[in-house]
Amino acid sequence: MLRSAASVAARRTLLNSSKGTPACLAPKVNFHASSKRDEDAAPTPAAPAPTESKGGLFGTGLSEWYALPIGMTLAVPAIKLDWYVVNEETQLAAVFVAFCVACYTQGGDALYNTLNERAETLLKEHNEAEDKVIAALEQKLDFLKANQNMVNDFEAINALREESYVCLNAAGAIKPQHDFKAQVERMLNMIAQEEANVTEKTKIAIMQEAPAAVTEKFTTSKELKKAALDAAIAQIKGSAKEGTVDPVRAEFSNFLKAKAEAASKISGDEEMLAQRAAMVAKMNAVAKSEGFFFELGADGKPTMKA
Repeated sequence: MLRSAASVAARRTLLNSSKGTPACLAPKVNFHASSKRDEDAAPTPAAPAPTESKGGLFGTGLSEWYALPIGMTLAVPAIKLDWYVVNEETQLAAVFVAFCVACYTQGGDALYNTLNERAETLLKEHNEAEDKVIAALEQKLDFLKANQNMVNDFEAINALREESYVCLNAAGAIKPQHDFKAQVERMLNMIAQEEANVTEKTKIAIMQEAPAAVTEKFTTSKELKKAALDAAIAQIKGSAKEGTVDPVRAEFSNFLKAKAEAASKISGDEEMLAQRAAMVAKMNAVAKSEGFFFELGADGKPTMKA
């Protein structure tokens, strides 16, 4: 019982007699970068007023140095009367206390710096993580603010879509008429082109037949040869009379007149019907490939498709 009381008294004396406190024993302060919650921000009830302490040795107001002579004074009768036995336990306690004091005075700051550096690193990482979270939340907030008018935007889009449909319907009612007009113009152009081609073919055939027929006449007729030779000599000598008809030109004129008379005697219905059938087949093929609204019958009249 006396040993435990003496040990407690010695420990209190050593703790109270120490000068200053290293940084590692400084009051612990919790740091946190996040915002306070409402319940944390609520005012806490006032703590009871602390009782005044005189300090010093055992709260008596005396200097802690008085513990040294008092301890020495009490140690002599304690040892003399065997209240406290100095043995291996005392030596072990002394060595342990010396070790604690040495660690406290020599390595306390180093331990504090090591632990504090680790704490600062953790705090820095925690702050960086919270900054990233805050940035993400701010970005989300900006996105939500930008989407506040989403309903109005969709209403405007729907209104524009309805207006576009009205315009498309109006255009759809007129477009078939324009398409039909373009198709009719295409057919008329094809007919005009086909007639021009037939006319050109007829001219070419006549131009090819006329020289051959006139040449054959001059080859078989001696009178025409003599007349053509005399006209050429007179033309060279300059003795040709005014109003003299060239035999070659006269023969070409006679050939064309004969062709015209022969064409007037022929009705040409069969040839015309054949040409019309070929043209109708060609135009129907074009109408089918390009999706026309109509097609031509055998008589050349257009009929609308169903």
